[in-house]
Amino acid sequence: MRPFLITIGLVAMMMQVGCKQHHEEEKEHVRFLATSPLKHDTLLTRNYVCQIRSVQHIELRALEKGYLENIFVDEGQFVKKGQLMFKIMPLIYSAELQKAQAEANFAEIEYQNTLSLSEKNVVSKNELALAKAKFDKAKAELALAQTHLQFTEIKAPFDGIMDRFQVRLGSLVDEGDLLTTLSDNSKMWVYFNVPEAEYLNYKTHSRNDSLTKVKLLMANNQVFNHTGVVETIEADFNNETGNIDFRATFPNPERLLRHGETGNIQMSVPLKQAIIIPQKATFEVLEKKYVFVIDKNNQVHQREIAIAAEMPDLYVVASGLNENERILLEGIRKVSDNDKIEYEYADPVKVISNLRVYVE
Repeated sequence: MRPFLITIGLVAMMMQVGCKQHHEEEKEHVRFLATSPLKHDTLLTRNYVCQIRSVQHIELRALEKGYLENIFVDEGQFVKKGQLMFKIMPLIYSAELQKAQAEANFAEIEYQNTLSLSEKNVVSKNELALAKAKFDKAKAELALAQTHLQFTEIKAPFDGIMDRFQVRLGSLVDEGDLLTTLSDNSKMWVYFNVPEAEYLNYKTHSRNDSLTKVKLLMANNQVFNHTGVVETIEADFNNETGNIDFRATFPNPERLLRHGETGNIQMSVPLKQAIIIPQKATFEVLEKKYVFVIDKNNQVHQREIAIAAEMPDLYVVASGLNENERILLEGIRKVSDNDKIEYEYADPVKVISNLRVYVE
């Protein structure tokens, strides 16, 4: 019985050794896919959180004291320049105007009489000058009363959209009280902050006589269907954040955008002779990026790289690689540092063209 058991044990050991050798042979004959970094001019799209503002957004305030007699518009309504919006009860100002008109008429009659007497040398020139001064003063007070009466009617200073009312019909308003706000959103100013390094890159690659075109990603993740241009950059950096404000102008003919919205500005920055690799060729260890570089002996070596920028499916490498080296593209989790492998080489242009995003 014992010889029989020994024989079975030897057979099992031989089978195990045979299977192990078979797996090692399979591992040795696995062919990996490798490629090289691509050195290419490209455009990098950067996103910046932005605030959307109307070109004109003003507060409408009462210029005179009185009861709000009429409201001729509604909240959210589009109004035209010169359209009557509010009217403050003008009783007092109408009475003041009538009084000023009467005094102006009296002063004019007095002046005309004095002028007639002066021509006949009945009164002196000084009396004529005094009558003329009284008449001029009365006319000035009449013009002031007319202005006060006009101030009781609040008209739209430009085309725009009404905001919420801060008063209601019949309210007693004082001079300077806020009635509502008015926004001209025929075009919009979009403000976004750019870090110092990116600002320097922007100024290095942009021409002074050209306006950089940008796109606006709205809050619903849809791209606004009109292109904007960067028109101004603020004079000073914010010392606390290290950023500087850019302002882009967008046409808004459909008036889709409103004052106070938010979104993301998408600005394309040219990169000259950038080193580009697929993201899937990298792996991460303790928040650092690595690739496997293949040497002339077909051995793989783990190497840390620095990422300059990230695009969908692609990385732009700042340091750690050059375009003449070969890197492991697939199977990076199946190898270890210093492993010797067999691989097939894929042209980096074809590799990147098969990805979802293309290098322009």
